Amino acid sequence: MEAGGRLAALSFLLSVVFRSCVCKIDPAQIDPLLYEEQLLWVSGAQGEVNTYRIPLLSFTPKGSLLAITEGRKSTAGDVGAKFIAVRRSTDKGATWAPTTFIVDDGLQPDGLNLGAVVVDEEVGSVIVVYAICFHLYQCRPASTMMVESVDDGLSWSKPRNLSVQLGVKAFAPGPGFGIQKRYEPAKGRLVVCGHGTLEGDGVFCILSDDHGQNWYNGAALKSIPYNQKKKAKDFNPDECQPVELTDGSIVINVRNQNNYHCQCRLVVRSLDGGLSLPVEGLYFDYTLVDPVVAAGALQKDGVIYFTNPANEQHRINLTLRWSVTDGKTWDKKAVQIWAGPSGYSCITSLSSGSAEDRKYIYVIYEKGHKDYRETVSFAKIHLFGGR
Repeated sequence: MEAGGRLAALSFLLSVVFRSCVCKIDPAQIDPLLYEEQLLWVSGAQGEVNTYRIPLLSFTPKGSLLAITEGRKSTAGDVGAKFIAVRRSTDKGATWAPTTFIVDDGLQPDGLNLGAVVVDEEVGSVIVVYAICFHLYQCRPASTMMVESVDDGLSWSKPRNLSVQLGVKAFAPGPGFGIQKRYEPAKGRLVVCGHGTLEGDGVFCILSDDHGQNWYNGAALKSIPYNQKKKAKDFNPDECQPVELTDGSIVINVRNQNNYHCQCRLVVRSLDGGLSLPVEGLYFDYTLVDPVVAAGALQKDGVIYFTNPANEQHRINLTLRWSVTDGKTWDKKAVQIWAGPSGYSCITSLSSGSAEDRKYIYVIYEKGHKDYRETVSFAKIHLFGGR
């Protein structure tokens, strides 16, 4: 083998080793610093879009960064016609390509609802899962849809309706990211979790064992009472973000829609790759106070990071917390990303194994001065920058 070939083979081997290793961080070193920030979308200022909401963020297998959001055409509300808007960065968020619209639902009265982005490292694809007609407002049935990119987010497939496989139950993925299992059980499985309608609410997961070609229904943790109108303090789990721990279990951080038991987050855990969510594993995280909102969560190098508007009543004070105990306890320190109005958020990082990429996480969130729906902002956070 020529020298060039040997070097290429060694480089590939090292990349595989780094990607598969479980690299731990010294908890004492974690001291996050907001490194840089820039606005990606401004509501009411770009073309046919009234409001940008529901931001998602993910790296592709090739290391490009994709920011994805709803472009609500004529109203700030959840119901109405929308685009799926995407911006792409090839330099880890330093610069961004202009907005492209990868899905246009036309003039549907109950348009699309994002959604979750899931990356399949094994085949190099990026999948966005979303709902249409979720609220059953002047349309039915509800459908679960997906689009896919196999060229690093440059182009996307036509929308594909998954309801033939999953049924027509109203299912709103995420919002956030789905996971590909890195550890047993069910290594390689795609897991996307979301919620139902407010009456038929709960945490529901859909699964694929063949890289998104076929999907089936997995775990379900239903609201009580189920498919009935809710009252204050009823058990009503809603929007959610799964993360995989290094032991192969899946922990799902959940919006506590009706403030059942507390004004804080609800946490459930799957031990079988998303097939079930035993109620015995459910607990309430009193540290994570919450105004009823979608939140961000990420597992990186054995540490769980979490973002939400840390306030019991209002969507303000977007805060980053971290845990070195798989979410059982949280560091007493916390970093305020934005003091003002702030809403949904999503976190990602690049898992290349390099020393440089271990330093950073990236957060996308709804941000404003008077209202959290004014802009969608991107923040790069240095995990050890405050030291």
